[in-house]
Amino acid sequence: MPLILMQLKSCRISFSFSDFRDEMSVKVNDKNGPHENSKAGKFREVGSQASWSLSSCKPGFGVDQLRDDCLETYWQSDGPQPHLVNIQFRRKTTIQDVCLYIDYKSDESYTPKKISIRTGTHFNDLQEVAVVELTEPSGWVEIPLKGEGERPIRTYMVQIAVLSNHQNGRDTHMRQIKIHSVVHDMTPIASLKNLTFTSIACSQYACIR
Repeated sequence: MPLILMQLKSCRISFSFSDFRDEMSVKVNDKNGPHENSKAGKFREVGSQASWSLSSCKPGFGVDQLRDDCLETYWQSDGPQPHLVNIQFRRKTTIQDVCLYIDYKSDESYTPKKISIRTGTHFNDLQEVAVVELTEPSGWVEIPLKGEGERPIRTYMVQIAVLSNHQNGRDTHMRQIKIHSVVHDMTPIASLKNLTFTSIACSQYACIR
């Protein structure tokens, strides 16, 4: 659950699923936050499986900069708010969380203050599932996406909308975005290798041919 590990001053997240609504704090981790969990096999990054688009961008400050794994580059919008990042998958995908690298120290008035996360099948049926309010964050902002029963959301599309910036800034900066899916535990399947089958019907499937 959210915990501030790096320079946080009042971060809040609101989730809404139909009639359900709850509020909790948000994780702001250091530069290696999501990568450590990925290396540990806790989740996998699935953003590379999606098609990305933006509502606007300055030349040379677009999707490539959001996905280049470099914290020194960034997306810069070039249009009216809200500023949108659209992430569309070819197949329905389980999403555990969305991680944004935001740096108020470097970006000041370009830093997002209020962010909305929406999911759906396509642009016409998107529903808001989380609203995040940040104050001067510096680091990875981890936003869990949960549906009914506290399970990760399954969706074809994720839209990240920057509703406002710090100091009433017009355009926005985001330095990296990561989309994470769950890694299923294969331990129960692996344990089958120690079983001994006694019937002919079962033993014929004891090994892969």
